[in-house]
Amino acid sequence: MSKVISFQIPKSENSFIQYQEDRGKHFYDSLHQHPQAQLTLIVEGRGQLLVGDYVGRFEPGDVYLLAESIPHVFRSDSDYYQEESSLKIGGNTLFFDFKAMNKAFSEVEDFRDLIHLNEKIAGCFKIIGDTKNEIAALLARFGEFSGLTRLGHCIHILSLLDFTSPDIEALNQIPIMKTMTERDGRRMDQVMRYILDNSKRQITLEEVAEQAYMSKEAFCRFFKLRTRKTFTQYVQQLRITEAKKLLLETDLSISQVSFQVGFQTLSHFNKTFKGLTAMTPKDWRKLE
Repeated sequence: MSKVISFQIPKSENSFIQYQEDRGKHFYDSLHQHPQAQLTLIVEGRGQLLVGDYVGRFEPGDVYLLAESIPHVFRSDSDYYQEESSLKIGGNTLFFDFKAMNKAFSEVEDFRDLIHLNEKIAGCFKIIGDTKNEIAALLARFGEFSGLTRLGHCIHILSLLDFTSPDIEALNQIPIMKTMTERDGRRMDQVMRYILDNSKRQITLEEVAEQAYMSKEAFCRFFKLRTRKTFTQYVQQLRITEAKKLLLETDLSISQVSFQVGFQTLSHFNKTFKGLTAMTPKDWRKLE
């Protein structure tokens, strides 16, 4: 059984911000949650981001904002787990403890908007456009800052988060379920790992339900409550996400891509792809 879902960020109880740089072979690959909001710049590495009902790919230059206590995982591509691979990952992350800020500045008028910003961070967001470029430039150098300079840049970054702007793209349906129990977290982590490791072959509801030690009926309710998708919908989303990558990054034929990601027929692949992307695989490939 995998580790518990709770993930503690090393920090002082009285610290509002914590900065962390991740470097290595792959990103932390267990579904986890923590009581701080999170802003992450992907410096290096590619893979899939799973958070709530969202399944999508991440790549260098991406910037994501995640709410506090929201289960998530940045899962590196399988290539990063090969022993002979020279691939590396890199991520620069700011963690924000809004409870600590509220405790310190709740009666200071100038900090009111900043304290209540946490109420707007409901789910996962992708930062794009000029806002992303400005935040990414600061996160890339954040390790150089200290003291008041670090705090000043942190507050400036938060001031850039205008949730009415098209640069802040919501990735989840709202409201999103937050904070799983340790037991449910272990179950979901086990299930997610199994689905990710086996999504390229035909996997049945029965075998996945066994990973959670549940009946099929109980598992269907459990899974949909936490992902807003049926098991079949979720697997199809994973497969299409992988197919989008292969169509842009390889010379495999559409038929080869279809079978490699786990579809048994090309017609089913084409129908599912268009249903989830509003484009045909052929048109998607032209975006390269």
